[in-house]
Amino acid sequence: MSSTPAHVRPGRSRRGRNWLLLGLAVVLLAVGGGAAIFLSRPHANSAAATTAPTKVVPLAVVATSPASGAANVASDATLAVDLSAPLAANSPLPTLTPAVAGSWMSLSADQLQFVATGALTPGVQETLTVPGGPAGLVSDQGQHLAQSSTTSFTVAPGSTLRLQELLAELGYLPVTFNPNTQPTSAAQAADPQQGNFAWRWANQPASLTALWTAGTSNVLTRSAIMTFESQHNMTTDGLAGPQVWTALLAAAASGATDPAPWDYVFVAKTLPETTTVYQNGVVAYTSLANTGVTGAETASGTFPVFLRYQVTTMTGTNPDGSKYSDPGIPWVSYFNGGDALHGFVRSSYGFPQSDGCVEMPPANAAVVWPMTPIGTPVTVQ
Repeated sequence: MSSTPAHVRPGRSRRGRNWLLLGLAVVLLAVGGGAAIFLSRPHANSAAATTAPTKVVPLAVVATSPASGAANVASDATLAVDLSAPLAANSPLPTLTPAVAGSWMSLSADQLQFVATGALTPGVQETLTVPGGPAGLVSDQGQHLAQSSTTSFTVAPGSTLRLQELLAELGYLPVTFNPNTQPTSAAQAADPQQGNFAWRWANQPASLTALWTAGTSNVLTRSAIMTFESQHNMTTDGLAGPQVWTALLAAAASGATDPAPWDYVFVAKTLPETTTVYQNGVVAYTSLANTGVTGAETASGTFPVFLRYQVTTMTGTNPDGSKYSDPGIPWVSYFNGGDALHGFVRSSYGFPQSDGCVEMPPANAAVVWPMTPIGTPVTVQ
């Protein structure tokens, strides 16, 4: 029986040990490869570290105030434009037609508001244009408004009371207006103010004082409008439209008062008939006069002078139906249809002789004529 060498342990051969070493090598290789694979993967938070692209917002008009087609908009209304995105610092801005004193400001990142330094003109149709296209509004992202946006609205007519306040302040009425306070904003210039009217001169004739009522349309207000229109080269219709309001508000802002005396004519049909002219509250001139005969009476009432001639031809129909044509009639101021103050040669004056006009000796009419500009109220009574 052979003996086993002492250096060889039982149960473990050299071949088995080689297989063990080979297995360990494979395991190490696998672990090493796994570590390499693990280290080569991207960091778990690397995707979050990448900035998402900024969303581009197209520039558009979201809303305008007042809305398009709005009527009776207050003269101190707030004008605003809401946009879909903030504007660039150098962007063009909306415009108003007719122009209104003031400027646009950013009320918020995407809203513009018009800060007025004057009132919207009463009665005017205003157009708000938000310009578009390459030369139009541009956002802070460089986006242009695709096309222009246009809206229109109508401002409410001005009040009779505010009209009278302005005319009185500017000297176009025989009364003054003393405001208690001043408007808190220039945009309120067309709004009625708190205050008091008072006669400019004491001891005025009852025929004049009876014509005045504050806040109510009357012949004195119409006469004042006509005088204002005449001085500002407008059609003298006595109606306070947008053109009159625009000029009135501008005159009030600049303090441009009526440069002429305030005139008033009173024609007395009691015998002897007379024409009396008041200037700035006092009698400036009196003349004998002739009013219309029966069938062609001079109408009683108060009327503003609306047409004047230094000399003209007067034509018409006599009470008996015959026609007349009188050339060379001097110093003519029409105040009611075909009725006029004028000169006419008669052998006497002071009683009815005309075909409805108020006749005076030509020399006297020459004195009266400069004191009867367009708008002068004439009372026949």
